[in-house]
Amino acid sequence: MTIGVVVHGADVQDRDGARPLIRKIRFQCPRLRKVWADGGYAGQLEAWVTQFTGWKLEIVRRRDEAAGFNVLPKRWIVERTFAWLSRYRRLAKDYEFFAQTAENMIYLAMINLMLHRLAPEARNDNYLPRNQAAAA
Repeated sequence: MTIGVVVHGADVQDRDGARPLIRKIRFQCPRLRKVWADGGYAGQLEAWVTQFTGWKLEIVRRRDEAAGFNVLPKRWIVERTFAWLSRYRRLAKDYEFFAQTAENMIYLAMINLMLHRLAPEARNDNYLPRNQAAAA
């Protein structure tokens, strides 16, 4: 389920880009109490989120002694969602000129995913991403 999306340029740090997203979804999630983020969001953002929303921003950190690939708690949720989105041609590469267009394409992709999960028998393979159509 997509609650909110904010697309920005690569010159914006993750922790700075998170503030507009938090402002955008603040009132859409009245029961939300905890938000997980990776190490790129550590720092002043944690205090700001708590002060601005009352939510607890929990940073999922990689252990220092860990070598190579390690599965981090909750990180797989983000990676799985990125994998779902990359199945859509318009989201597989950075084709969009405007950030708002990219945001809307993400919303459309997530709507498509949710609709196919709610009514899988009504599936029309003409509207599925290429990878999903071949598997259906």
